[in-house]
Amino acid sequence: MALTLTSLAQIAALGFDDIIDVRSPDEFDEDHIPGAINLPVLDNAERAQVGTIYKQDSPFRARKIGAALVAANAARHLQGALADKPGGWQPLVYCWRGGQRSGSFASILSQIGWRVDLIDGGYKAYRALVATALYDTPFPCPVVLLDGNTGSAKTDLLHRLAARDVQVLDLEGLAHHRGSLFGAMPGGQPSQKAFESALAAAISQLDPTRVVVVEAESSKVGNCRLPPMLWKAMAAAKRLEIVAPVTARARYLVTAYADLVSDTARLAAVIDRLRAAHSADQIATWQGMAATGAFESLAASLMAEHYDPRYDKHRARLEHGVQAFETDSLNDAALERLADRLAVRVQDIR
Repeated sequence: MALTLTSLAQIAALGFDDIIDVRSPDEFDEDHIPGAINLPVLDNAERAQVGTIYKQDSPFRARKIGAALVAANAARHLQGALADKPGGWQPLVYCWRGGQRSGSFASILSQIGWRVDLIDGGYKAYRALVATALYDTPFPCPVVLLDGNTGSAKTDLLHRLAARDVQVLDLEGLAHHRGSLFGAMPGGQPSQKAFESALAAAISQLDPTRVVVVEAESSKVGNCRLPPMLWKAMAAAKRLEIVAPVTARARYLVTAYADLVSDTARLAAVIDRLRAAHSADQIATWQGMAATGAFESLAASLMAEHYDPRYDKHRARLEHGVQAFETDSLNDAALERLADRLAVRVQDIR
């Protein structure tokens, strides 16, 4: 049976045991429905081979070769990933447009006795829902920005607010990036489409009657661009600003960026990327701090000379609805107290 998707929230609500993406690994890696598993009926090379035969030789021959490959790959999945699925297992299957690849695989699964559903229109129909949600639909919740200079523990505080039943949207978590030039994380970022899929899924689960707290970001988190409806809501939002001394922020950053601090070659390479904005002497000073392990001094200097002036200039254009929350420390106990104060304030915002 072909299922017509009408909303992103519908996918989770239908309660399928598994969502199976039968497209090639390259297609899957670029983007897929969150939570889907990849059981390709044609791998990357096979898909290219069949496509070339279809265009340059014969559609009939391409379909015949494709059918044989699909059958062989389906057999491999049945003997592997699907070997232990029980008789009552109910999967949802999709491919690019809901056509031959998903239809062929679903037919094989149905013959076994499993109750299989297809997505009408496949990934393309799903992607249209994502685009509508992010580009054509106003953001559904009132937004409050958690703001503060670099090193203010905003992401940490966002997680602590979530633990206090405050509704949050973690953009850096979805983008797998800490936001700054130094913010790359192991494993790299998702593609723009994959980021949008994860973001749209998260937004679909928000309660529109409640405020959502979002960390203040630029229009990009690493290489992932924020969609215009979200960015518009963030630009108009009230802001709760964390104010902490440079020394406390520097100490926090050395811990939060432990992966970068432990990789001095990578740290030096990132510092080099600041050459267009700073003098050679300044770059040499920062490189010297990194080489000698003076990481707190390096963090403090980077904030004073690079990040804080840019944050202040950006905020000057958005001075409305700001409330400051001061703290002398960003250790665990101080962050717990700060999260309590923030949670109380958020509950008062409508």
